Amino acid sequence: MTMKRTELEKNKMLKTNNATKIASVPDRFGSGSGAVGIDRKEQRRLDQAAGLIPFACKLPSALVIRLRERAEKDGGTDEQNGDINKTVAALLEKGLKAK
Repeated sequence: MTMKRTELEKNKMLKTNNATKIASVPDRFGSGSGAVGIDRKEQRRLDQAAGLIPFACKLPSALVIRLRERAEKDGGTDEQNGDINKTVAALLEKGLKAK
């Protein structure tokens, strides 16, 4: 089955569009990004091995801002290492022991 000239032109256009999309991926999203972290499954395995379980709750935005500021002050801004998680855990422990 032969292709019509318009179909050939359409295929050429699709090929060039795909080539430009692939070539124009910024480094921050591509393999050149500097912050290569652990994938979610591996992070979940590490958390389970450490005895951590996810605990989601809704907090007021003002409280979240204060928690982030406290976490930055205590241990930097690297959330991959769980600084905000450690801060929240420490504050919960302190609050529960006080009662």
